[in-house]
Amino acid sequence: MVTAITIWGDRISPVFDSASAILIVEIIENRIVNRSTEMFSPGFLNVLTKRLNELNVSTIICGAISEAPAHTIENKGFHLIPFITGSVTEVLLNYEKGESITPKFLMPGCKCQKRKRGRCCKNR
Repeated sequence: MVTAITIWGDRISPVFDSASAILIVEIIENRIVNRSTEMFSPGFLNVLTKRLNELNVSTIICGAISEAPAHTIENKGFHLIPFITGSVTEVLLNYEKGESITPKFLMPGCKCQKRKRGRCCKNR
C-alpha cells in the first residue's frame, strides 16, 4: 500500500490548499519499507494526482482541505483521509500498524458528523 501525506516540517500540513510537500510512504505487512518526499503545487491538482497515480498512491492523508480539491481527489479514485493533525512520525506509527488515526489525530473542533457525507471520519 502506498500512501501520501501532506507535510510541513515534521508535522501534517495544517491546510492542503497551501501545502507544498508530500511524503510518499510504502507500507508492506504493517511496516514502512520506502519513503520519499515530493514537492508540489496544490494549484496544479491534476499534475499532483497524475504523479501520485504514477507512484501507485491509493490514500492521501492531509489536514484541512477545501471542498473542490477534496472532490477532485476523491473523483480521481484516491481514498482521502482529511482533517488529520499532529506529528508525521506519530501518525505513521499508528497508520502503518493498521490502527485508526481518527479520532486520535483528528483536528480540534472538527465537526465531521455534520459535514456533507461525513467525509472526515467516514471509513477511517
